[in-house]
Amino acid sequence: MDKYRLANLRSWNARVPVHAASRFYDLKGFLRGRNALLPIERREVGRVKGKRLLHLQCHFGMDTLSWARLGARVTGADFSDKAIARARDLAAGTGLKADFVLSDVMRLPRALPAKGKFDIVFASYGVLCWIADMRRWMRVASHFLRPGGFLYLAESHPFTNILAMDGRTQELPYFNEGPAYFPPEYTYTDGPRKAMPPTYEWCHPMSDILGAVKAAGLRLDFLHEFPYCAWERFKGMKKGRDGFYRLPASRKSLPLLFSLKAFKK
Repeated sequence: MDKYRLANLRSWNARVPVHAASRFYDLKGFLRGRNALLPIERREVGRVKGKRLLHLQCHFGMDTLSWARLGARVTGADFSDKAIARARDLAAGTGLKADFVLSDVMRLPRALPAKGKFDIVFASYGVLCWIADMRRWMRVASHFLRPGGFLYLAESHPFTNILAMDGRTQELPYFNEGPAYFPPEYTYTDGPRKAMPPTYEWCHPMSDILGAVKAAGLRLDFLHEFPYCAWERFKGMKKGRDGFYRLPASRKSLPLLFSLKAFKK
């Protein structure tokens, strides 16, 4: 494991207990039956009953298990041993059937012998910034899809990279210029104000994402853009009843979130 992945692993292992205890994730509500998926994913992915679904970079499995609650046969994968342990405990505690695999996403074809067996490969919110090689990531997704299956991705819009968290000054380049170093900082949820270990992240412009879809042998079905996102990306955003965060009405709208679906040929 290179120094970038090792640093990021330390950070994500440190985040697991903070996230699991946060109001943001609302683990107690999930244990009482709440579905953690947001309206966009449920609407755009569609019916999943009886389908095999692979969740890439699943964290501690709430979304994975939410798909199981909708009838999917689910497998989640993540490189954080703390997250996968928590996901397995969560599956046992809810009685939901799921497989969880401990693996870096780029090495997942070695860890999971299921080439071409999934109807859906799913990933959402804050996954691509941890990926250095976008084309390789897309090849991994394609590797696991059966012909006619599809990749579904919902993610922070790359345009937001050029804006700082206060929305005023540049934070990151739009184009991929190598890993950006983030010093110890608080995680994105509520909870203990404990700084997480430093991380390294990558920027991927929309052209690189769509180019990787094509290079992986996937056929783009749609690309959607939205003026809201899944967390408080900028100060002053307000959470709506649908679970998404929006800028005040006085602010100009910005592309904050995108989704895409692409089929395996």
